[in-house]
Amino acid sequence: MSAFLTGPDATAARAPLWSLWAARWLSAPSPSFADEESDMTETLTAAVPATEDLFRADAYAVTTTATVLAVSAGEVGVEIILDRTLFYPMGGGQPGDTGVILAPDGTECVITDTRKGIQPGTIAHRAASAGTLAPGQTVTLRLDWPRRHKLMRMHTCLHLLSAVIPAGVTGGQVGEDKGRLDFDIGELVLDRDAIEAQLNALIAADHPVGQRAITDAELDANPGLVKTMSVQPPRGAGIVRLIEIPGVDLQPCGGTHVARTGEIGPVRIEKIENKGKRNRRVVLAFAEG
Repeated sequence: MSAFLTGPDATAARAPLWSLWAARWLSAPSPSFADEESDMTETLTAAVPATEDLFRADAYAVTTTATVLAVSAGEVGVEIILDRTLFYPMGGGQPGDTGVILAPDGTECVITDTRKGIQPGTIAHRAASAGTLAPGQTVTLRLDWPRRHKLMRMHTCLHLLSAVIPAGVTGGQVGEDKGRLDFDIGELVLDRDAIEAQLNALIAADHPVGQRAITDAELDANPGLVKTMSVQPPRGAGIVRLIEIPGVDLQPCGGTHVARTGEIGPVRIEKIENKGKRNRRVVLAFAEG
């Protein structure tokens, strides 16, 4: 799970992205890909510029235009690099976005996953085939919004869960209909009904969710902001992005979130699993679709 945003209202949730932090976050190494022969128009042997991540400035944007920078053979199918994108790349427990890229001739390239690219700062859009896409084209992006919005709702809900349970987070996963966090509870006893009631109360209160930034030094001086025990937020760019639910939660996070907790809707705790002497997995789901 990524370490997890402040703002007085929904406008704050759409504040300008923190470019220094984003460049650092997107420069994390990606898995190596097997060498494959390809007759693609262009490969990623040449460096391409970092991708502008529009989803940080506005997580609610669903369509935009972009320029194709490169098309290459990927681990599965092809990978398409654009100069900018709405698609969030898998990271911090949140799956990569899906959707379509519309070519100039009107054909659709279906994006099945989005990952951090091999080149530092790039975002790779994965597809079975590039179709008629080629470098230099101006294309239209269309995000699978219903899926993304579910992921945003669940991601913010997991932040609330981490505020309800006062224990270190050892793992987590954001899903479309379900999500989970693993906690190092020590001697803490978890009451399923009480957790569910507190969580739904925070959701119903319709707290604003926003973002702001702090320096590396400020984060180092406030280690309690980092709830994840095995993963630390990236340092080195000088800026760390925070997600804040004022008066409820504040922690570093690179994911996409709803503007207010009321958007999440009612949830239920499906189960609490024993994953070791100290570790408990709390699984939750939306009570409604």
